[in-house]
Amino acid sequence: MDARSEDIAGVLAAGKGGGRRRWIVAAAFVAAVLVGGLGYWRLSGSGGGVSYVTEPAVRGPLTVTVIATGTVQPTREVDISSELSGTLIEVAADYNDEVKAGDVLARLDNTKLQAQVTNSEAALTAARASVDRAEAALEEARVNYEARGQLDKLGATARLDFVGYEAGYKSAAAALAIAKADVTLAEAALASSRSDLDKTVIRAPISGVILDRAADPGQIVASSLSAPTLFTMAEDLRAMELQVDVDEADIGKIRVGNEATFTVDAYSGRNFSARITQVRYAPETTDGVVTYKSILTVTNDDLALRPGMTATATITVDRVEDALQVPNAALRYTPPQVVEEDNSGGKGLIGLIMPRRPGGGESAVADGRSVWVLTDGTPVEIAVETGASDGKRTVILSDGLAEGDAVITDRIEAN
Repeated sequence: MDARSEDIAGVLAAGKGGGRRRWIVAAAFVAAVLVGGLGYWRLSGSGGGVSYVTEPAVRGPLTVTVIATGTVQPTREVDISSELSGTLIEVAADYNDEVKAGDVLARLDNTKLQAQVTNSEAALTAARASVDRAEAALEEARVNYEARGQLDKLGATARLDFVGYEAGYKSAAAALAIAKADVTLAEAALASSRSDLDKTVIRAPISGVILDRAADPGQIVASSLSAPTLFTMAEDLRAMELQVDVDEADIGKIRVGNEATFTVDAYSGRNFSARITQVRYAPETTDGVVTYKSILTVTNDDLALRPGMTATATITVDRVEDALQVPNAALRYTPPQVVEEDNSGGKGLIGLIMPRRPGGGESAVADGRSVWVLTDGTPVEIAVETGASDGKRTVILSDGLAEGDAVITDRIEAN
């Protein structure tokens, strides 16, 4: 072989050696990627990088409550005013006084009204005297009429004279009727005057306690436009009511007869008992929030509660004595969805050779009809039927879930 041929053969041999080296480098790179991807997959999907937060399903009682705020009020509150205008000459009641129905609270000056009563009594006396006179006149006219009637029948008197006596008799009867009507008017006027006189004495309409007083001796009361409130009374404070505003989202749970407890700021740590007696239909809207008024009866034997106190009530709307329960977070939990991808979907060489991290998809939407239980390190879905809930735990009514099962509430992935 000549020198030129040897040079060509050398170049060819060198080219062949360089190609082998490039293939060896590529194969080594692919092997490294496969080994790394396998390790990543094992770390992420075999449990080393994922942990689950679980709570055991428990059995026991569960109480469902609704929280509402409101104020303590008397069962009956009355504003007392005066129907008459005048000057107060006496105030007989003060704050916190306990009074009975009919007790005197205040008096107005009654001088003018007393004079009106005297005048009305005199007018009634005169009207009754007029009745007596009219009755006497009627009797006289009746006797003359009857006597002339007998003579008229015998023809012993002129017909014209008889007609005059007849007219006199009827006129006397009419005068008596007018006199009796005057008596009725006088009696009504006297009754009205006496009624006004009685109203100068302001009395308690109910038995209870004086909450507020706006009356003082010498004060002039003017009731021409609107009657001023002189006293505010509350019925027996030993029986009060709590008026609470229940949110529209909770009103469907409230029923008459529900038991409740409530607290007030004045007695920290003390719970008072109450019972719902009325749930009103009329809505009340404040700042766009719709609520419904509910009334609870309260026993206040020690008079610790006072009108107007702000209270926070916890109303018991359902109670389950013994039931299997899971935390609400377990009903909201669902594992991430695994989305299968086409290996030819534009991932290139890395997409072909790198394994997909398990569980790396988006989370599904929980519907509250199943829970996931961690069994031997693997999540298992169990369909459930739910019952009452107190906002933290929910009763499970169906079979399939047992007490002590570790229900998953969350998933933690290592970075």
